[in-house]
Amino acid sequence: MEVIVEHVGAVQFEIKARQHKIVSDQPAEGKGYDEGMTPPELLLASLGSCAAYYAVDYLVRNKIERDGVRTRVTAEKVKGPFRVDNFKIEVEVPGGLDETHLKGIEEAVHRCLIHNTLLQPPTMEVLIRIPVVA
Repeated sequence: MEVIVEHVGAVQFEIKARQHKIVSDQPAEGKGYDEGMTPPELLLASLGSCAAYYAVDYLVRNKIERDGVRTRVTAEKVKGPFRVDNFKIEVEVPGGLDETHLKGIEEAVHRCLIHNTLLQPPTMEVLIRIPVVA
């Protein structure tokens, strides 16, 4: 997996993955133009879309209606060190599901790659490079 992030002005960045592009920006009070989600919002979006994917996958595998599935992810900025914490994932699913399917959806959401990554701190390496000019 790979994404490329390039500074495009002020506090805006273009994020590329495969053939896709999105912009990350800051709100006006953060000296941005509010033309894209902030990095923490992108993190929540990643977690929410992953949770939704696994919930829908469960519903499809069990031949249950999946229209209307929606996730809401919230978190708080905390200090010591400064980070995002206290995540809450809410998954809305079609009504009328029994306890077995509700438990099945919850177990499916717990298999989300992003969810599990956040629960098991990954190793991380930072390299600072100066490009070679030809």
